[in-house]
Amino acid sequence: MRLLVVSQYFWPENFRVNDLVAELVARGHEVTVLTGLPNYPGGRVFPEFRQGRSRFAQFAGAEVVRVPLWPRGRGRLSLVFNYMTFALSASVIGTWRLRGRKYDAIFAYEPSPITVGIPAAVQRAFKRAPVAFWVLDLWPETLQALGILRSSWSLKAVGRLVASIYGRCDLILAQSRSFIPQIAKYCGAGARVVYFPSWAEAIFTESREAPASEVPERPGSFDVLFAGNIGEAQDFPTVLAAAAMLRDEPRVRWLVVGDGRMSAWLRAEIDRLGLQDRVLMLGRYPLERMPSFYRHADALLLSLKDEPIFSMTIPAKLQSYLAVGIPIVAMLNGEGSEVVRRSGAGVTCRAGDARGLADAVRLLASLPAEQTAQMASNALQVSRTEFDRTRLITQLEEWLAELARTDGRKESLT
Repeated sequence: MRLLVVSQYFWPENFRVNDLVAELVARGHEVTVLTGLPNYPGGRVFPEFRQGRSRFAQFAGAEVVRVPLWPRGRGRLSLVFNYMTFALSASVIGTWRLRGRKYDAIFAYEPSPITVGIPAAVQRAFKRAPVAFWVLDLWPETLQALGILRSSWSLKAVGRLVASIYGRCDLILAQSRSFIPQIAKYCGAGARVVYFPSWAEAIFTESREAPASEVPERPGSFDVLFAGNIGEAQDFPTVLAAAAMLRDEPRVRWLVVGDGRMSAWLRAEIDRLGLQDRVLMLGRYPLERMPSFYRHADALLLSLKDEPIFSMTIPAKLQSYLAVGIPIVAMLNGEGSEVVRRSGAGVTCRAGDARGLADAVRLLASLPAEQTAQMASNALQVSRTEFDRTRLITQLEEWLAELARTDGRKESLT
């Protein structure tokens, strides 16, 4: 098939869409990616991209078509400009750069913002190709949970935008089962919404890297590692509160690998609380380096704020955590927590519960090796049965082929 992937984020940014594109090309499909300039999560366009843009025009055999955008920066106004400029640029400049090309299907990747659906809908109209839209973040619910939007009129306006975008999709993929009724509220009659979770990239199951040298050696430590975006949703105030409660536990050490909008706050707060020797911020690294950091972990931390929207979410990092076979300590509610609890892959506590998190870490650190080994085995088992990469991408491939074969576009746009 000739496939167009529309994503605001793409390599060298670390997102699962990179792995999907590489696999689709490996399976013989002709893939073009319409994306922006790499600037996530730091907020500035990557220096290596500025120094040699031509090196980023191809990825794993896929052509990468990039359009200009306003970098994310650090403030909320800058983030709004980032979202708006990509939507406009990909709709106008992207359409010009893709002129004359035909596609069998369009795949839109939406970890946030929902506005990626605007250029996807534009391409649907110009290319007369059906759109599959992968929803990994619910709007306007997430904006409300993070306090970005508070007024009823602004939430209603975003809701109308969401309904318009969903109405121009031929297949909507929900990253969790809990997402399906929320998505359905904004869809017109006859919308097709299906469950489609994330998976772990092959590098997490195949890598045999040595432990990362960037992590200071500390014999006998019990290392709790967090990997990923450092943002408001991850509730680091509560994580630090738990770390402070365990400051007198000499074995426990917290390792934070990643970057994000709250990185500066987190660094300052660690200093203020005097946790410099307990909580180590190690910085951002490319995806291929992550297994080497996981090699240091005795437990992997999964956390989300105590908000109804986040209880519906299966955090993308959960699949990677499960695939490496390390016990998980999960401070979150809902579907993601239930995966860990049901599978026996780790220990859970309620979102926003600093004492519960401290107790969970203390418990894991005290368990005999055979019990933590069983948790690790359980994690690998659920990874293979529920989130198998090959099976999930094959399912997506079949859905896209069905859309292309039947010219799956709805006859009328709503």
